[in-house]
Amino acid sequence: MEKWFVTMKKADFQSISEKYHISPILARLIRNREVIGEEAIDFYLNGTIADLYDGMLMKDMDKAVEILSEKIRERAAIRIIGDYDIDGVNATYILQEGLAGLGADVDTDIPDRIRDGYGLNRNLIDRALEDGIDTIITCDNGIAAGEEILYGKERGLTVIVTDHHEIPFLDAGGEKEYLLPQADAVVDPHRPDCEYPFKGLCGAAVAYKLVEALYEVMQRDAEDVDYLMENVAIATVGDVMDLCGENRIFVKQGLEMLKRTRNEGLKALMECTNVPVDRLNAYHIGFVIGPCINAGGRLDTAKRALELLCAKNRRDAVMLAEDLKALNDSRKEMTEKGVEQAVEQIESTSMQEDPVLVVYLPDCHESIAGIIAGRLRERYYRPVFVLTRAEDGVKGSGRSIESYNMFEEMCKCRALFTKFGGHKLAAGLSLPEENVPRFRQVINELAELSEEDLMEKVSIDMQLPLPYITENLVEELELLEPFGKGNTKPLFAEKNLRVIRPRIIGKNRNVLKFQVEDRNKNRMEAVYFGDVNTCLEEIEKGGEMSFTYYPSVNEYMGRRTLQITVVNYRR
Repeated sequence: MEKWFVTMKKADFQSISEKYHISPILARLIRNREVIGEEAIDFYLNGTIADLYDGMLMKDMDKAVEILSEKIRERAAIRIIGDYDIDGVNATYILQEGLAGLGADVDTDIPDRIRDGYGLNRNLIDRALEDGIDTIITCDNGIAAGEEILYGKERGLTVIVTDHHEIPFLDAGGEKEYLLPQADAVVDPHRPDCEYPFKGLCGAAVAYKLVEALYEVMQRDAEDVDYLMENVAIATVGDVMDLCGENRIFVKQGLEMLKRTRNEGLKALMECTNVPVDRLNAYHIGFVIGPCINAGGRLDTAKRALELLCAKNRRDAVMLAEDLKALNDSRKEMTEKGVEQAVEQIESTSMQEDPVLVVYLPDCHESIAGIIAGRLRERYYRPVFVLTRAEDGVKGSGRSIESYNMFEEMCKCRALFTKFGGHKLAAGLSLPEENVPRFRQVINELAELSEEDLMEKVSIDMQLPLPYITENLVEELELLEPFGKGNTKPLFAEKNLRVIRPRIIGKNRNVLKFQVEDRNKNRMEAVYFGDVNTCLEEIEKGGEMSFTYYPSVNEYMGRRTLQITVVNYRR
C-alpha cells in the first residue's frame, strides 16, 4: 500500500529562478530538497573543492596529526586496519596512499568477515603485535571497539580511531551516556563534543580529511592527494550516505576524476562491467562498480578489492577486476535464492503480522544477509533483520524504514547481543542462537510503529503536465545531480492519462513500453521497469490512470525522443 503526497514547500521561486538563471521548476525542486537561503543554494549549484571544510575542525584531528607526523619522522611501523566493505576498503587505500606518500612505514590489514567479524578484534591486535607494529589507525571502524582498544593500549600500542559510525551509548534514565574508546585520538564527526559542521561523512571521507590535514602540517602540498577524492566518491555512494553538503561536492568532483582516472584497477573494473565512462554517474557506482568491490569482502576477502585499487599494471588489474565481477555474479545468484527462502518463511508463518521482521536463515551466507534484508524491506516496507548461523552463534544485518531508528531500538535490548552497531537505517549484530526467538519477541514488543508508519510514502515533487516536458528541462535537471540518498531524483506526477499500445519488450521481457495521452490529446512515450506483468494487468482494466515519473531523452539510431520513465502507477 502506498500513500502519494505532493511536497508543497514555499519560497519565492520566481526570484530564485532569476537570481540563479534557472527555471522556476528547478527552483522548486531545490527548495524541496531543503536547500534554503542564498548561501545554501549557491553551495548546492556551484560548490567546489574550495568550499570543503577544514578537517582540523574535527575533535582530536590535531592529536591524530601530531602523533602521526611524529611516528612518520621516527619511521615507526604503522598499520591501517579497515573494514571489509566498500567504505572500509577505500578508506584503507586512502590512508595507505596518503601515508606512503609522506614516507611512512605503513601497511594494512582488513578483518575477514567470517573469521574475524566486523571491526577491530583481539586477533587483529595480536597479529599487529607479532609483526612489531607500533601504531594502529582504524578507518570505518573502531568507535565501538572500546575493550579491544584497551587491550591494545595495555600492550603498548598507540591507537588512533577514524570512524563515522554513531557513538555507542548507555541509556541512563533518559540521558545518553556515550561510550568513547580510550584511544590516543578519536576522530569521528558524530562525537557529541565534535563541532565539525557536517556530520554525514563516510569513513573514507574522514580518512581523506586526516590525510589532507597531515600533508598540510608536514608542509606538503595537499593538492597532491586530490586524486583520492575519486575513492571518497565511490565510498560515499557505495555506503549510501546522504548526497548533500560536503558529500555532494565529494561525489560531483570524484565522478569527474573517475572519468579520467589513472587508477589501473578502477579503469579495468569499469571496462569489464561495461560502465559508460563518458556518462558515468552515481548509479554506476551504486549498482555496478560498488557491488563488485563489495563482493570481495562478502565471498572471499576484501584484501582482493584493496589489491585491485593498488594494482600497478594493466595485466594484474584486469585479472583482479574479472575475479571481482565473477564473485559478484555468484553473489547475485545466492541473493535471489535467499530472498525466495525468506519470503516463503514470512508468508507461511505468523511472522507476516510482525511490524519488525526477524528472519532466521541458518544456511544463508552471512555476507549477503544485509542485501536480503534490504530486498525484504523494499517488498514489505517494514524494518527487517536477517540472521544467519555463524561459526560462533548467530550473525545478522538489519535494514530499516524512515520512521524506525534501528540503532536506538537495538540499544534498548543490547543485553541480547554479544556485539552490535550501526545507524538509524542499518545495523549489524551477533547473538547466541538461543536468543533468536527472544530477540524477535522483544524487538517487536518495543516497536511503536503505527499503520501509517508502515505505509510506504511516495513523495512527489510536483504535478507536471506533459507539455512542460522539454529537452531544455531534461538538460536542466542534470544540474541537480548526483542523485542518491538525501538528494533523490526528482519525481513528477500527472493524472487522467490514457494508456495507448502497451507492450512488453526486451531480451528478458522486463520492460513495459507504451504511450500516455492527456485529455488535451498531448502524447508522450513511456517506459516502466518494475513488475511489468502486474502493471500491464492494471492497464488492461481500462480507464484513465495516474503516474509518477522522471523525464528523459531516449536516443535511438540518431533519433532523439522525449519520454517518461514511470516509477509508480494507480487508478
